[in-house]
Amino acid sequence: MSTPICDFVRRYTQYEPVRFHMPGHKGVPMLGFEPYDITEIDGADELFTASGIIAESEAQAGALFGAHTFYSTGGSTLCIQTMLHLAARYAVSKGQAPCILAGRNAHKAFINAAALLDIDICWLYPENNDSYISCPITAQQVKSSLQNGGKKPVAVYLTSPDYLGNMLDIQAIAEVCHQAGVLLLVDNAHGAYLKFLPQSRHPIDWGADLCCDSAHKTLPVITGGAYLHISYDAPSTLAQQAKASMSLFGSSSPSYLILQSLDAANDRMTAFRAALERFLPEKEALVQRITGHGYALTGDEPLKITLCPKPFGFTGMRIAGILEENGIYPEFYDPDHVVLMLSPENSAGSLRHLEKTLCSLERREAITELPPCVTRPDIVLKPHQALFSESETLPIGDCLGRISAAAAISCPPAIPLAVCGERIDQHVVDCLRYYGVASCAVIKE
Repeated sequence: MSTPICDFVRRYTQYEPVRFHMPGHKGVPMLGFEPYDITEIDGADELFTASGIIAESEAQAGALFGAHTFYSTGGSTLCIQTMLHLAARYAVSKGQAPCILAGRNAHKAFINAAALLDIDICWLYPENNDSYISCPITAQQVKSSLQNGGKKPVAVYLTSPDYLGNMLDIQAIAEVCHQAGVLLLVDNAHGAYLKFLPQSRHPIDWGADLCCDSAHKTLPVITGGAYLHISYDAPSTLAQQAKASMSLFGSSSPSYLILQSLDAANDRMTAFRAALERFLPEKEALVQRITGHGYALTGDEPLKITLCPKPFGFTGMRIAGILEENGIYPEFYDPDHVVLMLSPENSAGSLRHLEKTLCSLERREAITELPPCVTRPDIVLKPHQALFSESETLPIGDCLGRISAAAAISCPPAIPLAVCGERIDQHVVDCLRYYGVASCAVIKE
């Protein structure tokens, strides 16, 4: 594929222009990339009203993904904000008050956007309350909620893959949603690469109406690069209004470094697809050797290895510490898990180093302490009301009985144990302490 954004910027820098425009560094190298960092000069197009090189590049990305595809330089957060605004507008156009049925493991970006837009949230909880990070929602659960709930939602919002690498049956859930006449929105931030598997497992191919991909998480794109995808089968107004909705939340000065990275990725996806196909057997062989040593794993996402080390006699924090002592940095860890995100960019040597480090440990007596169950706090205020109430930050011990004023959890994984507007009960306090959260924002009394 061509790379129109990269080509334009390259020609511009070769021209050695006199830069009386932003950015302030004027292309003078400090870190090395500055000559390629530009703004919306003539010919560079504009992200939120694209009609030139950006529109051309987005069309090529759309051809790769089989969808209306829009670039974000604000990560999947901007895409999530846009999806919710589009869903809210769609609800209003149908004479509905915006309401979304959402998996409880939603990222705080979803909760904050819903609060800002005054969208009601009805939560879908997992049937087995084993982790606040995972929410294994089934198509039958969605169907039951849509049939037996009160207010009809405009959309169902799910996270798949989740932070631990668990994937939902998006295809079956999409069928249920469409039979009920509601949209399906998927936070696919960790799954951009799913399109390029030998057989696609991407949400758009499985029936989602809208989804976000953090290209930077699993594709060779720099941090901040993401995609908003809208299905060709979704209501046409969603794609028509996407740029306008995105402009409400995104910076009017998008990073052209990130845009060039997204643009360049289009031309590399054929090679990436081949590299991914070669890499997957290596990853599976590594998994077999790790589990053969006695480690328990969770999740079925192809490019994640999520260790559950307590049965092996270690906490997630201890395993992460040992890895870092050996120069290996995981994506995430908590008392119960260690998440390792892999890519074809990981060399065979790096995989051997990971295996050697993990398998050098001898199994100990199993740790039997279980994580706290998923919380179901009482809802006192709508998130919108809570977000705009006067608040104060208190130590966790002083928060019992108070109303949460913000998403209470660290990032990663940024999945709140207490959503703004919910009452913090003893179970929430215990959960926050278990995960090392020392303070919480609560509404002033």
